[in-house]
Amino acid sequence: MTVLTVEDFKTKIYDFETSKEWLYKGARPAIIDFYADWCGPCRMLGPILERVSETYKGEVDIFKIDTEATPELAALFGVRGIPSLLFIPTQGEPAMSSGVIPEESFEKAIKELFQISKPIKSS
Repeated sequence: MTVLTVEDFKTKIYDFETSKEWLYKGARPAIIDFYADWCGPCRMLGPILERVSETYKGEVDIFKIDTEATPELAALFGVRGIPSLLFIPTQGEPAMSSGVIPEESFEKAIKELFQISKPIKSS
């Protein structure tokens, strides 16, 4: 998982300074975790996101945005509480979710929003 700066966000996700309409720049669907280091629920979500990142490696990109370091990005999406998750399909509008969600909910959201089923693990 990569922590995005404002410049990273404009390069990899969406350049809000040059485009008023949402235009996702990524090649794969993405999930962005808006968090802060001091946030207990954010720390609870960390291991879940790590497992989701491994499960969907090469299928879904997962990024983190530190709301303390980049408040303008949190404001851009109207983040009022953390953790907040932004699910970004390659086509269409992103969807926001708030709070800690279990791994099964990530799987359901990825299947429904991104049309990606859980990869079958080879042994």
